[in-house]
Amino acid sequence: RAKALGATVILGSATPSLEAYYRARTGTYRLLELTHRIDHRPLPRVTIVDMRQEFHKQKRPPVLSWQLIDKLRQIIARQEQAILFLNRRGFATYISCQSCGTPLKCSRCAVTMVYHSQENQLFCHWCNRRIERPQICPVCRSGYLKLLGKGTEKVESELSRLFPGVPVERMDTDSTRRAGSHDRMLDDFKHQRTRILVGTQMVAKGHDFPLVTLVGVISTDVSLNIADFRSSERTFSLLTQVAGRAGRGDDPGEVIIQTYTPEHYSVQASREHDYTGFYAKEIVFREELAFPPFSHFIRITARAAKEERGRDALIRLKEKLPTHLNVPFSTEGPAPAVQYRMRGLYRW
Repeated sequence: RAKALGATVILGSATPSLEAYYRARTGTYRLLELTHRIDHRPLPRVTIVDMRQEFHKQKRPPVLSWQLIDKLRQIIARQEQAILFLNRRGFATYISCQSCGTPLKCSRCAVTMVYHSQENQLFCHWCNRRIERPQICPVCRSGYLKLLGKGTEKVESELSRLFPGVPVERMDTDSTRRAGSHDRMLDDFKHQRTRILVGTQMVAKGHDFPLVTLVGVISTDVSLNIADFRSSERTFSLLTQVAGRAGRGDDPGEVIIQTYTPEHYSVQASREHDYTGFYAKEIVFREELAFPPFSHFIRITARAAKEERGRDALIRLKEKLPTHLNVPFSTEGPAPAVQYRMRGLYRW
């Protein structure tokens, strides 16, 4: 559209995509850089907490590290505010039998169901199927079912236990379903009626609250372990963007990142707010594997009620592609999709 109108396109981001930055570095785009914050405000100090050590200290999988709990006490005492980020909603990310090891999965989708404490139900976040929380294992009939993993509901519950009387609000797609609730939550936070805001990706970008001096990232491992070649890039981007919510007023900000993989280069680069350092490492891997920006990927997904039909359709398509494409290309697959079964359909 810009080409048709003779307009200029400006791509603006603290964390541009690797493809966009590569084009800027190689001269396809013109690179303009903002090297400091408005009014030369300092970037927040970032502390990385190794949750492996926290596990040994607390003798259980911790939701909040001692460092984060201590910092929350300090900001509450100073009448300041905090944002806690976790990109998983619900209370527990899955429920598993401790006797036979079976996780409870959606019958229509090949994914574990998430426990939501307010409804006391298990939800499938793909097809929205819901069932009552079972008391016995459907496989071995034992009663040793345990809630595992953590979502925003669990973080909210833990905060209420640790800081009784402190106003805490949770912002995710579950809590903002009612019309006007999203704006009401942000208004409450803006006017300090809420002291701690817990949320998913919707709290990570674009907000400017001067009294937010602490940002806590509950877990980086959620985005880092997704089966996607862009997982490192998305993790760095999310960490950098959510860290930018801290210290936007007169008081300097602080960020605490909880992770089980503190040595990962995307986590280390986010500690220094170092996009170019992250880019330098990531671009090497992309070039070695001929991934974008050194190639273009097209992913074609087939869905079918019968398992073999989707696969066979893609095999036929693969055979016909050479007669229709006049550019060099290679194909991989067909292979089962990461989410292999969804809403009763098999995906290849």
